[in-house]
Parts: sequence; C-alpha cells; structure tokens
Amino acid sequence: MSGTVRYSARALAELAASDVSLVEKHLEEHFVMQGLGVPGMAERRSWQRSLPVLARDLADAGLHDVEVLLEYRLPLSSKRADVVLAGTNPRTGAESYVVVELKQWSKARLDDDIESLVRVEGSPRSHHLHPSVQVGGYVDFLRDFTAVLHDEPERLTGVSYLHNAEDVGVADLVDAAVAATYPLFTSSSRGAWLDYLRSRLAPSSGADAADRLLSSSVRPSRQLLQVAASEIRDRENFTLIDEQRVAYDLVMKAVQRAARDNTKTAVVVSGGPGSGKSVIALSVLGELARRGKTVLHATGSQSFTQTLRKVAGKGSTATQRMFMYFNSFMAAEQNALDVLVLDEAHRIRDKSVNRYTPKAIREKARPQIDELLDAARVPVFLLDEHQVVRPGESGTVDTIRSAAESHGMRVEYVSLEDQFRAGGSQVYVEWVLRLLGLVDGGPVPWTGDEHFELRTARSPRELEVALDVYREKGFGARMTAGYAWRWSDPRSDGTLVSDVVIGEWSKPWNVKGDRAVGDAPPSPLWATSPGGFGQVGCVYTAQGFEYDWNGVMFGPDLVWRTDRWVARREENKDPAFRSRSQVSDEQFDALVRNVYKVLLTRGMVGTILYSTDPETLALLERLIPPGTRGVESED
Repeated sequence: MSGTVRYSARALAELAASDVSLVEKHLEEHFVMQGLGVPGMAERRSWQRSLPVLARDLADAGLHDVEVLLEYRLPLSSKRADVVLAGTNPRTGAESYVVVELKQWSKARLDDDIESLVRVEGSPRSHHLHPSVQVGGYVDFLRDFTAVLHDEPERLTGVSYLHNAEDVGVADLVDAAVAATYPLFTSSSRGAWLDYLRSRLAPSSGADAADRLLSSSVRPSRQLLQVAASEIRDRENFTLIDEQRVAYDLVMKAVQRAARDNTKTAVVVSGGPGSGKSVIALSVLGELARRGKTVLHATGSQSFTQTLRKVAGKGSTATQRMFMYFNSFMAAEQNALDVLVLDEAHRIRDKSVNRYTPKAIREKARPQIDELLDAARVPVFLLDEHQVVRPGESGTVDTIRSAAESHGMRVEYVSLEDQFRAGGSQVYVEWVLRLLGLVDGGPVPWTGDEHFELRTARSPRELEVALDVYREKGFGARMTAGYAWRWSDPRSDGTLVSDVVIGEWSKPWNVKGDRAVGDAPPSPLWATSPGGFGQVGCVYTAQGFEYDWNGVMFGPDLVWRTDRWVARREENKDPAFRSRSQVSDEQFDALVRNVYKVLLTRGMVGTILYSTDPETLALLERLIPPGTRGVESED
C-alpha cells in the first residue's frame, strides 16, 4: 500500500518536538493524493494534539526504531486507522503490528442499553462506538484482507488510547468486556500502556516489518452474494466497522426498546455504492433470526431478491422465505414483524399495486411506504438516493423520515460516508458524480488513484477484449449499457437476439426472464453466474451487484454536446420512460443520469468506458489521459 505516511518513532518525536505542523502538512498532502479531500479541523486537531503524545510515549518506552504508519488506509476501503505500529515481537522475533486508535475524549460513558455504543461529553453526535470495538473492527478487517496477516493473525492486535482522560472519567469504558480483548488505556494507566507496547514491540528496527505490510497483496474481497449463506448462519464472514457497526447496534437497541417499552423506531441508513448497506442488512437479518425474532428481508429488485434466495438461502427453504419484495406487505398485519430489513430502499414505489392488480384493490391502495412502516416495529431502510432509476420510485431520506414521523415513530439516521465498492475509491465515486452533473462543478480530469483503475476503449470490441483479458487472470467482469437498444424475446429455437448492435459488433441483452437460455443465465443471476459475460447487462440486472472489472457503454440516449449533457429521449428504449405524461423530459434527464451512475459504480477493481457517440467518447478520452488510466501497460 504505497503512499502511506511513514516515520520512525525517533523521526516522529523529533518533528513533533520541533514543528508538528510539518507532520500535519505531510498528512494533508497524503489526504489529497489519496482522493480523501482536504482534512477538516477535527482531523487537524487530532494530529496536533495526539501525535506528539504518542511520539513521546514511544520514546519513553525505548521504542525509537519502531515504524509509525499514520492514517493507514484499510484495503478495499476508504476507512483509515489512526496509527499502525510496525516492529518485531520481543519474544518470538516475528513481525508484530499494533493498530492504535487515538481519542481526545476526557469523559464518556457507555450507552444504557448497548455496551458497544458510547456517549461522549461535549460531542454533537448522539452515539460513538466504544474505541475497543472500533479498533477491533479495524484489526478483523486487516486480518481478512491483508495476505501477510491472514495466516498469522496473532501478529496483529489493537488498542485504544484516551490520552486526555483519566480512568475515573471513562470508568465503564475501561471495564467493558470488549476492553479485555482490545485494551483501552488512559493517562492514569500510562505505565501499563508503555508496558503493553514493550510486550508487543522490541527496541529494534521495524523497517522490514513495515515494508512487508505495505507491500502485502490484498486478498480479493469476499463478495456479498458468494458468502451470504454462511453469513446468515454464522455471521463470521463480514466485519462491520465504524458507521456500519453504529447502524447495526442502533437496530439492536431499537429492537430491545420495542420489546421493553412497546415502541416503534425507523432506522434509516444512507450510503453510496459499496458503502456496506447490504452487509449491514444480512448481518442484522442473521443475528435477529438467531435470537428468535420475527424478521424478514425485502427489496424492490427481482434480480437481487432472487439471487439472495438462491445463494443466501441455498439448501434451506425456510431461509429462502426470508427474502421478500416491497409489495409483499399490502395486507400484512400491523406490527406482525419485529424487524423488516428494506435493502435498496431507494426503490420504494408510490404504490404496491400494478396494472394486474384488481381495480377494487387498486382504488384502496395505500402508499407503499405506509405499508412497510406498519409491517414491523423496527423497519430498517438502507438506500442510496442517487440510484433512483425508474419513474414512481420514491425512496429518499426525507420522504422516509417524514412518513415515519407522521406515524409517530422515532427515527434514527446513519450516513455511511466510506466506500467499499470501487476499491474504496472516494475520488472515483466523486469523479462519477461530477462527470454526470449529479453534484455541482462539472466534469473534471481523472488524476488517478492507486486503489482503482480507469480507462477508455475506442470500440465495443476493444472493451470486450480488455475485459476478457482480466477474466483470464481470474477477475470477474461484466459489460453493461444504457437502455438504448431494443430488447427482443428469444427466438423460437431458444437463442438470444443480438440486439445491442454497434457497427459490426453485436451482443444480446441479458435474458429477460427467470429461466436460462442456453449458456445465458436467468436474468436474476446475470451478475453472479459465469455465463453472464456473454450478454450485455442493463441497469435492472446490474443494480445491487458488484464485480471486479466493469465495462460500461454509453448509448446515444445520453451524449455530451459542447459543454453539457443532452438526454435524448427518442434514443432510449426503456418502456418505463415512454410516456411523457407520466415522465416529464426533466424527470427523464435526471433518471437517465442516475442509470449511468449505477452502471459506472459496479466495479471493485476498475472500469472501462466507451461511448457510441464520437463527441462523448472524445470527452471521456480528454478526462482520462493515458498516463492516469493505469492499465494499458498490462494489455
């Protein structure tokens, strides 16, 4: 992991004593280069106040030659550990690493109901994670995804250090059970803190250990749907960290409160692509099922729900029944469920009825959000507002909050700010939002990110060949496109029609229905079955899924003209957008941009872009200079 801010303990102590602002400047440059933006005042204060204390303690412990890695970025994530200390174990001589979470808190207490949550005096936030829980999450995450640690987990441990606090001000945090595994030290226990450091790190050079950690390969991410079955049974495959864990614990607290006080609480969790929403959903589902609570999972996506039924519910009909649709609750008994987990909640629709629903029922239909709020004492909504891609979808934080409050419900809201898809590249996700005009500022050049690859292709054939090269290397890959070509039914002989025609190149769309056609998997399994590479996927089959390499073809329905995007309704073939009376031109423009935003953010390792329109392709090539694309040399 290149680009990490790294010092020996001796060098850090000398800088901290003479001019800590030099360390701060180095960290600020690191933030910008890593695509993390400009650090805020809270982060700067933490560096100014905590790093000199840590440097002094390492010196007093005699550990001058230990390597200090600051703001260490977790693999496949934009989350950062404050400090990782690298050295050798004084007893075994093996590499030894200590993750350190630094806190400036002086007074804090455990939440009354959930031991992993903390209330901090003077903090504007209602809840924080217990520091030992937080650092334990980082340790588990690093063990899961760092190759040099996977087979030797004992080489890594974690601690938290509240250097401004005395034991009396954080007594119940110190006494919490989790602190037995991941110790918490304060200024009162500084002697024990120094002894702990000496027990894990020898007074010798940590340079080789740091080099080994920083050069370690990242073990490929265990993708959600490949491990969902064991996740629901055992909850051992995913580590929830920071805001993810806060969201999980708030759900558990709401369940306890509902049972004790006969209350209702809506938990709303928003986050961008890959921020961990579905991981939270499955973790909540599995844990509550094991506790004997009545809990169901629902989405508005046929592909996502059916894939979860097939993979997560493999071999268990009862487990498969836990995965429902948003429109399954029209006639549900009020509060019949303890918890209803609503994944992809941006796909909540105005009403659950459709054209096949009998007229008498349609006339009495309530808003779908009301049905979902009534169905459980704790409805949990997980959403990304920029993934609304169809008319009639109405899942936003504001609409959910307003509806819940009108029902007299308490609302807990958590924002997942960090990215776990797109290799954890916040800079790429922000680049996409700027590219499509979904945030202000307009398109900007891609300046590169060591955690994510981006390139263009000059033709669909070049795109396909490039993706196939990565497949041969063991990566997953898929091609997707905007809905700008007709979508035919299979021929009478059972073969697919190659509807996506670009010059002499052609490919069929993914299968329409729930049955395989030849080697092509059924629509719900296009993103996860090996045969899916032979077809072009659309937004309805790609949404909710991820793969290593992502090929995206801009169709003629969204093109760049001089200085702006032009949404060309006449070029779009999606039946949902056909009626101007139901979808205005302004709505179409917003929805088609969201469609491409979804398509562009499916890749974990890299994305290759192509446009059928020469002016749009020229824009993409200007924005992605060859020197920043990062993968041409491999072809």
